[in-house]
Formats: sequence, C-alpha cells, structure tokens
Amino acid sequence: MAKSSSSSFVCNDCGAVHKKWAGRCDACGAWNSIVEEAPLSAGPRTAGLGAGRGRRIALSSLSSAEEPPPRTMSGLPELDRVLGGGLVAASATLVGGDPGIGKSTLLLQAAAAFARQGLSCLYVSGEEAAAQVRMRARRLGLADAPVQLAAETSLRDILTTLDALRPDLAIIDSIQTMWADNVDSAPGSVTQVRAAAHELVNFAKRRGTSVILVGHVTKDGQIAGPRVVEHMVDTVLYFEGERGHQFRILRAVKNRFGPADEIGVFEMTGAGLSEVANPSAVFLSDRGQATPGSAVFAGIEGTRPVLTEIQALVAPSPLGTPRRTVVGLDAARLSTILAVLEARCGIPFAGLDVFLNVAGGMRVTEPAADLAVAASLLSAREDVALPPDMVIFGEISLSGALRPVTQTENRLKEAQKLGFTQAIAPEKSKQTAVQGIRVRKMPDLITFVGDVFAAG
Repeated sequence: MAKSSSSSFVCNDCGAVHKKWAGRCDACGAWNSIVEEAPLSAGPRTAGLGAGRGRRIALSSLSSAEEPPPRTMSGLPELDRVLGGGLVAASATLVGGDPGIGKSTLLLQAAAAFARQGLSCLYVSGEEAAAQVRMRARRLGLADAPVQLAAETSLRDILTTLDALRPDLAIIDSIQTMWADNVDSAPGSVTQVRAAAHELVNFAKRRGTSVILVGHVTKDGQIAGPRVVEHMVDTVLYFEGERGHQFRILRAVKNRFGPADEIGVFEMTGAGLSEVANPSAVFLSDRGQATPGSAVFAGIEGTRPVLTEIQALVAPSPLGTPRRTVVGLDAARLSTILAVLEARCGIPFAGLDVFLNVAGGMRVTEPAADLAVAASLLSAREDVALPPDMVIFGEISLSGALRPVTQTENRLKEAQKLGFTQAIAPEKSKQTAVQGIRVRKMPDLITFVGDVFAAG
C-alpha cells in the first residue's frame, strides 16, 4: 500500500529523518530503528500543525518535590498579604481600579518599598510625564527611593530597555497606553492590549522579571480590554473604594501563588496611602449609640475576619414603583431577601423605599451577610434598634431556613476582640465556645424575627 506523502520516517536511535523506510539507518548505522511517524494534524500547514513535529517535553509526577517560588517582602504588610506573602519572581500581576482611585500612588509606593528591600525597580509611565511622577514622589516623600523612571508608550523600546537592564520589578502604567508597531490598530484597542500584555508576560517568564500592569476599568467595574489578559497573568488585583470615603480596598480576585479574595485596607491621606492594620475597628469607629436600621456583620475577607456595619433605611414611597438603592452589596441579593421576608415571614415591603449601605466604602459579596441585611431591614422598618454589642451572620435560603457558614470561630473571636458580647448565628454552625461572647442560634428566619423583634 502506498504511504501517505505527509508521513515521515524517523530513526529512534539518532533522530534522523528519512523519506522512506529502510532496514538500516544511513546516519548512525542502526538496524530496524526506523519507524513511521504520522503527522500531528491533517490538512494544510496554514490550517493545522501539519507534518512538522516538535520536541518531546519532559514529564514529572505529582509527587515531585519542588521548592516554593522565591518571594520578596515589600515591608507593606497589607500589600504583602494580598500578594499571598510577597512578590514572586517572574510573576505577572494586573491591577485595575476606577480613575483617580489611587492605583499610580499605590504602585509608586510599592516600587519604592521593593527598591528599599534591594530589588532593582523600573517604573514606566505611559500616561504621565516623568516630571509629574517625580512631583508625586516628592509629595509622598519617596524622592530618595532608588527607583528608575521612564515615560514611554512604545512596546518595542520598553522591551529593549527591560532586556538590557534586567530589573527585578517592572511596573507598566498602564497597559492601555502601550502600542506595538507590528499591530495595525490604535493604542487601547482590544488587539493592542492583547498583544502588549502577551509580550510583557512572556518577557517576565523568560527573563525572570516581575511585571505589574495597570489596567483601566469599564463603567461596570471590569478591567477594560479582552478578558484573556486576566487569564494570561498570575494575579489580578482590584483597587476599590468610594470616592467620598478615605478608605481603599485592594482585593485579590485571582492569585496563582496565594489565596484569592484576600484584601488589604488602606487609607488615603495627604501623604499617600497608609495601611490600616485593624480594618474592623476602623469600619466601626464612627458607630455611636444604637440606632434603628443598623446591624454589625461579622464577615470573612480571604483569610481575615472583618466586621462591618450594614445600614438600612425604610420609608414610605410616593412613587408607584418603590426605590431599591444599594451601596456595597449586590442589588439582586437584596431583592431576594425582601422576597423571602414577605413570602415566608409575612412582612411586606410594598410601597416602601429601601436604601441599604455598607459603611466605610466596603463591598460585601459573602452570602453570610444575608441575616445581617435582614436584621437591618427589619430594624429600620419596625424602628427598633438592635443591641449595640451584637454581631449577626448567616445565609438565608429561599425556604427561609438559615444555612451555616464557614469559619464561625474566627468571626466570633474578632467580635469578642472588639468588645461584642453576643452574636446571632445559624443553628447548625460548627464552632467552639469563645469566652466572653454568648451565641444565640436560630434555625430559620421566622424564629429570628419572632425572637429578636417579637413579631412574625
């Protein structure tokens, strides 16, 4: 039978390629060592891999022992916590956030901190002139930090400079301003962003330089450009916060070298961003006397317990369709809780405007906040203040049952540390006794309403 023209014949001993089979290899002289190799894929080379074959890669088992990746601590504990314990060599990190939230300030402070730890750092700004960055550095007291500075948008020139200097850390501010001369599209377009990110990430992996990319966000809060950029990098960080509040949250939504959903808390001051070591105390610092519509939620952000105040206001609505305004929480989750309160507990909110806010500019995404949200809504509706020394947590199911949440003991220990003496939690929560705090367990929402508000 005639052999396919796309097949090749390779010697197993020396790797020599022959046009047809032979009993003896002409290159090494070995007998019966020539075997036929089928092409990797069918079809023309432009549509598939064709007949060309690559090298065989080395494999290892899951039990192979490897050293953990080397890390460098910046000296900023909040930043190191979010990064998973420090900056990993040859890693690629993407930082996104609203305009003016403080991304450039944070990364300039980070570059100075890493440089003072002995890393060679290069800060490339594509949005500001070098004089503007120097002015910010003087305002932040970082003018003496050994950070090299450049103002450039040409990707080819940046890569050439990085290849010549081989810094330990390169910060690109921002990826949307970079342009590659081999791509026929405007800077900031999807094609340019994808190409620039691909080249910079590949450089980080090949040369061992850690790269931090700044990304713009859309009006929906997502990093602008193709989603594939988030898949290419090792870590994705979001810098969040309300413009009217001084607190900023650095949140890890993806981290190949540490826990995701870890947060670091910063406070924006005239001298830059300062770290907040105890965010629970800060978020509850303005909490005065007990007022209706206020409930304290004991949550978990990454590996850290954080206490936040959830505030609600319920008022008669002059509109045909009542308003539902939410800040710091998912609006769909609020609608679900209102529906459960009405369907399972018989407490209507029709004809009432509902305003919900998480104090301090914090954003809560944990389902364990359901019970605290329900408590604040009922407190506002009934005009009954909850005890000021009480924390609440628990997930509400559509049937009205309270589902247990994780890390109950850590939540209670954080509450006890801040002076809280009682807590309300789901009945099936796994916990050990925490000295100084009394836990009231509730099986469902109806029991909670009747016990706490003497109604339902």
